[in-house]
Amino acid sequence: MKKINLSKLENIINYKFETKSFLKKSLTHKSFDPDINNEKLEFLGDRVLGLIIAKNLILKYPKDNEGILDKKFANLVNKKKCAYIAEKINLKKFMYLGENYKKKDQTYEKISGDCLEALIGAIFVDKGIKAAEKFILRYWESSIQQSIETIVDSKTKLQEFCLKKYKKLPLYTLEKKSGPDHKPLFKVYVQIPNSKKIASSGTSKKEAQQNAAQILIKELKI
Repeated sequence: MKKINLSKLENIINYKFETKSFLKKSLTHKSFDPDINNEKLEFLGDRVLGLIIAKNLILKYPKDNEGILDKKFANLVNKKKCAYIAEKINLKKFMYLGENYKKKDQTYEKISGDCLEALIGAIFVDKGIKAAEKFILRYWESSIQQSIETIVDSKTKLQEFCLKKYKKLPLYTLEKKSGPDHKPLFKVYVQIPNSKKIASSGTSKKEAQQNAAQILIKELKI
């Protein structure tokens, strides 16, 4: 295993591990070691992060309902946010990666986000929930303080409505794709229980689905 300066990372995050092997394991990707890696610590850290963020959102925003809290929560615990924190502490420099993964910059966001969650899991195993919360709040507190409800896109809004009322997902059907490869046009239908089929188009399937969902939302006056 390559040598890394574990103490330097500890200084950056202002946390000293009692059991250094937890830290080393949290930094080890499965591409480096398929048997001893950070996957289980990532699984644990994801839950610890969720618990701490949920608790602090409830304390900070006692008047917000569950739906608003859920949207704020999603903004704070997603992989993009975790990858952003990982970049702030230069976590990539300390990660054990297989040679193939070192060259794949496009995978870095997911891998670094996973590694940060593993680091949280390692701190939890090392010294418990209070230590993990202290670490999380050091990097997330300002975001929690400034947290706002995100604008819900039409597709998400229709999905939430359909799940709540019918316990089913909206059905999207690709009718056809036309136009040249460099400028395609997609036609999509969307339907939910007890609604008519709504058609719309877009330059991508995602855009066409959003447009169709927006029309259906207006039709149903959701």
